[in-house]
This record gives sequence, structure tokens and C-alpha cells, in this order.
Amino acid sequence: MNSVVITKTYDAPPFCEKEALRYAGCKKADENVIELLRVCKAEAWEKLSYKVCYVELDAATDGEICDFGFLNVKSRDLSKNLFGCERAILFSATVGIEIDRLIAKYGRISPTKALMFQAIGAERIEALCDTFCEDIKNEKDIALRPRFSPGYGDLELLVQKDISAVLNLPKKIGVTLNDSLLLSPSKSVTAFVGITQGKDDNIPPKCVNCEKKDCMFKEV
Repeated sequence: MNSVVITKTYDAPPFCEKEALRYAGCKKADENVIELLRVCKAEAWEKLSYKVCYVELDAATDGEICDFGFLNVKSRDLSKNLFGCERAILFSATVGIEIDRLIAKYGRISPTKALMFQAIGAERIEALCDTFCEDIKNEKDIALRPRFSPGYGDLELLVQKDISAVLNLPKKIGVTLNDSLLLSPSKSVTAFVGITQGKDDNIPPKCVNCEKKDCMFKEV
């Protein structure tokens, strides 16, 4: 593989209270809940970092096989997502280990605050992924398919090993895998994103291709 892994660091993306409350499971939040969210956000804000590493790859699909040249991935759902794409971006993003430390700390003394830190971390990593994808779209003048991560649909977590090796995650952005193939820091993401040349107003939102019917976070 001759593709170069590129690392980017971002300033904090704009914070969306509504999204954080959604991740906290608060469909209707009163003033006390909103104030608690803001207190937790203030405590976490300066402790967060925003790092991404990525590589651009050739991509082709054949049935349920996704061929990235050096790596074949078996996934009907990813193949559907990448259908028609000749290139793809493989990336990983993280907001760092400090949010995990806050979650662990307050998990012992204030479960409600721990929940809020979980929600803040989830909102922050999603905001970082959105910021990165928008950055790449503008930089390369391309359109992107919805990002697709291990664990979505039938894309097995086992592919995390290959992604970690390709992107050299421990060295590039300090992300490692545990024995269960989960990422550490926990508020980290890996994903494939198909590239569509030119602008495409018909690209669906990221939840459209997910077949999970009972997800409380589903956006469409």
C-alpha cells in the first residue's frame, strides 16, 4: 500500500445541546437537566482534543465483497453503501482519553453526571466526524456517502484490526483496540466513506441504510 496516512487536528466543533440531550436519552429536558449538561460541558471542554487520521483508497464492490486493493472486506451492507464508488476514505477520529476519565470518576460518585459526560462524548465525536467529512468534501471538491463503521449492519468488528494496522492508530492518534475489538479512548470512531465525484444532492442521510429498527438514536 502506497497511500499516505494523513493526520489532522481540529479546533472544537460547535456544540449542539439538543444532540447531547438526545444521546443522554432526554427527549424533554427541564431547566435542571439543561443546567447539569452545561456544568458538565464546562468541566470537560478544555480537556477534549480533536484528532483524525485518514487515507484515501481505491474501492470496488462485487456482491458482498468490498475490495480496497490491499484489503478485502466482506459486508453486504458496506458494499451497498459504497456501490458505484471508485475511491473511498478510511478514517479514524477521537476526542481523547480525558472524557473517559471523567466518566469513570463520576460513575463512582454521581451516575447522573457520568451519563451527561457519556452524552457529551458521543456528541463531540459525532461533531468531529461531521467536521472532518465536511472539511474533506470542501478540500477535494467531492461528495461523500454516509460514513459506515465496523459494527454497523453486517460489518464485523473484526475489521477493526485491519483498520488499526492500515492507519497505524496507536502512533497516529493514540487509539488502541482492546480484547473485545472496541476502541480506546471509547469516544473514538473508525469508518469507511465512499467518494462520489462532483456534487450529489441525492446522497441519503447516514441512518438511511441502517436496518436496525429499534435504535433510539435513529435520525430518519
